[in-house]
Amino acid sequence: MIANPLTRRTFMVAGAAATVGACATTGAGRTGGSPMIDGLSFLPDDLAELRTAGLSAMICDVSEVQEIKDAQGIPRYLRTFEVNDAALDKAAARLSSSEYGFVALRGSDIGRRPGCAAFLQLQSCEPVGTDLTRIARFHAKGLRVLQFTHHNNNLFAGGALERVQTGLTALGRDGLGEMNRLRILPDVSHGSEPTMIEAATSSRTPIVISHGACKAIVDHPRCASDAAIRAVAERGGMMGIFMMSFWLTRDPVPTVEHLITNLRHVIRIGGIDAVGISNDFPMAGQTNLVKLGNDNREGVKEYLPWWIAMRDSGIPGFAALPEHVVIPELNTIDRMARIRQALERDRFTGREIDRIMGGNWARVLTDVLG
Repeated sequence: MIANPLTRRTFMVAGAAATVGACATTGAGRTGGSPMIDGLSFLPDDLAELRTAGLSAMICDVSEVQEIKDAQGIPRYLRTFEVNDAALDKAAARLSSSEYGFVALRGSDIGRRPGCAAFLQLQSCEPVGTDLTRIARFHAKGLRVLQFTHHNNNLFAGGALERVQTGLTALGRDGLGEMNRLRILPDVSHGSEPTMIEAATSSRTPIVISHGACKAIVDHPRCASDAAIRAVAERGGMMGIFMMSFWLTRDPVPTVEHLITNLRHVIRIGGIDAVGISNDFPMAGQTNLVKLGNDNREGVKEYLPWWIAMRDSGIPGFAALPEHVVIPELNTIDRMARIRQALERDRFTGREIDRIMGGNWARVLTDVLG
């Protein structure tokens, strides 16, 4: 595939008018005309939470995952074609009968009708297998964001949590071409650094790291390097900073400032147009931590067996055990409003806040999906 000759400036000019249009409509999920968009979450059991969360739009992972263990006893997460083909149908049916959200097919759908615009995603190409025609099948069912891999190597790409990192495979490069043809947004979250950079430089459209953190702050392979952030940003893409606090900071007590530090780092490397907010927890927060009153000392215990298995198998970045899971102030359904307030206190300008809270997501989704 020929590397995309277009620059981020080209994408910015092309998408600016569409983003302004998407932001102009007032309603739920907007403050001062700006959309509030979550770059990765899940459909709640009660879809009314979409309104409570104040979201204009979201990238919505509808994957259904089977946890298995490999020959070394390490947990792996399997997404089969049959289960996830049905999961797309199920999500679309739920949204079609709800007043709180709808399946969004284009970025320009944001703000065009009441409710949260949900861009359906699968967090791995595993359900595609070797049959690239399945990508078009999923697209016809409403899929608009497709992640190459989740943690580990698969038929398409190298994952972040491997002893040796590899990039896109031949099938992965062909799959990227099919995503470009269909106008599906490629997502390199959970990918290796070679996967991120190769996808960014080969894609004919912008790509995203939908949810992650900065490796310059926490040196872990699940976090994105400056080189990966720059490669994605220079070609019109962006990165969402998520709520998983053990990848936001090594400090013993996580705060909103640690989230803002990651935002500022992406801005320093990729510019203000390259960053947004993502969740990666259920809409109302990480369920177990909510039940524990956000007691990180207790809540982190559920992650330790997996973390130790990664450490013992020689995966880099797992030597030090995590001390926390969530930023307590943000493990709540009104996190977006709280983040906006924190940005205001931290003296971001109104224009910068609007871009971080949703404007950048609206632009990229419109650039790629129309």
